[in-house]
Amino acid sequence: MQISSSFLDKYNKPGPRYTSYPPATSFHTGFDNQQYVDALEKSNNDKPESISVYIHIPFCPQLCFFCGCNTTLSKSNQTIRRYIDAVLKEMDTVFQHLDKSRKVSQIHFGGGTPNSIQLFYLEEIVDKIKATFAFTDNPEIAIECSPAYLQLEHIDHLAKIGFNRISLGIQDFNKDVLDAINRRPSKLPIEDVIARIKQNNIKENIDLVYGLPLQTVESFKGNIERILALQPDRVVTFSYAHVPWVKEAQKNLEKYHLPDADEKIHMLEAGYNLLTENGYNAIGMDHYAKPDDELFLASKAKTLHRNFQGYCTRQTTGQVYAFGTSGISQLWSAYSQNEKNLNAYMDMVEKDGLAVVRGYSMSAQETIIREAINEIMCNGRLDLNEIALRLDTQIDVIKQELEYNPAKLQEFIDDKLLTLDNDVIQVSGDGMMVVRNIAMVFDPLLKVEENKFSKTV
Repeated sequence: MQISSSFLDKYNKPGPRYTSYPPATSFHTGFDNQQYVDALEKSNNDKPESISVYIHIPFCPQLCFFCGCNTTLSKSNQTIRRYIDAVLKEMDTVFQHLDKSRKVSQIHFGGGTPNSIQLFYLEEIVDKIKATFAFTDNPEIAIECSPAYLQLEHIDHLAKIGFNRISLGIQDFNKDVLDAINRRPSKLPIEDVIARIKQNNIKENIDLVYGLPLQTVESFKGNIERILALQPDRVVTFSYAHVPWVKEAQKNLEKYHLPDADEKIHMLEAGYNLLTENGYNAIGMDHYAKPDDELFLASKAKTLHRNFQGYCTRQTTGQVYAFGTSGISQLWSAYSQNEKNLNAYMDMVEKDGLAVVRGYSMSAQETIIREAINEIMCNGRLDLNEIALRLDTQIDVIKQELEYNPAKLQEFIDDKLLTLDNDVIQVSGDGMMVVRNIAMVFDPLLKVEENKFSKTV
């Protein structure tokens, strides 16, 4: 893959990340606890039938300046205990509205730094889910971990609880870069950490971020080369989104050299080339997996899916029920987001059992747009006839609601970023580098506003 400066100038513009449709920027405060309860009841009769659970653990011993997540500096044991109790109570409230014959296919702990608190708290949460629902065959139970707070015995404990996937947030191996973003390096040699994870038959992801201060194309290539020596199951290379108007702490990074768009795209290019030349397959727009990995197999079968926690297969993901501060539930007919402030969340749950502050109910048109954008973003392919069959409607309805006009795709066709054949859009390898731009063509409701979205590259 080779990307020119002219290509970058043409396509690097603000746009949604499309981890959901509509994006979370569209959520509104008119959606409350009662509307969420109504959506929960409705979800029992919607597809997919399986249940995905997301638990947000907001605590971090140290706040990284680059991070866009909802986090808080670690609190006293008393506050952590109160928070976990609130999560358990929120689960009690939600679970009473769910059909107990449905099965759990996925549990994901994110944050924050979930592994920075005592692991028995996580065990309590997993045990409650196990006591309430049956599980599908081979469910995914995953956790995001910072290696700065990970001991070898912690990995053994996570395996005992039932975790079978760990995402290691390395971000960068260079200490100068880590110091600039206020992040601690791995507590133990990363080789020992990976070896212990494999000994416990846990799958591992390694996460890197490109576009951080002091990074160069050569230093990022060094990160990839070190990862190749570790041979994790998956590698994720996230683009750093500099949005200081949203996350004020990011202003701390402006005293350093931040890679510009041209440098970032060459980091992306270098990572893509090194990984794909050494046994990994590109998945979607930022993931890489080995040939026997379920994500790659799903990608080949065009059944890859995506939620707020990342790429997944349609077999492992279900409707997502989120718990904890800022958690976003992704149901078929609605989105619901919790209160972000730690104390306000706990107060609300202790009083009412729920802490919904905003959300969104889907229209029929938005459901069609969501399906089209998911196919483009996940599988690099969109067959309008398949979407019509899946949604039990006519292709003319699909085209009308998407405001579909083949002429809108012409510039991508001219640049060999996609092909169009009988209402089937196939994105090329280079096209996946700007897949957000392509997805925007199928979003007739999109309004791009300054300081609302990050750049697409």
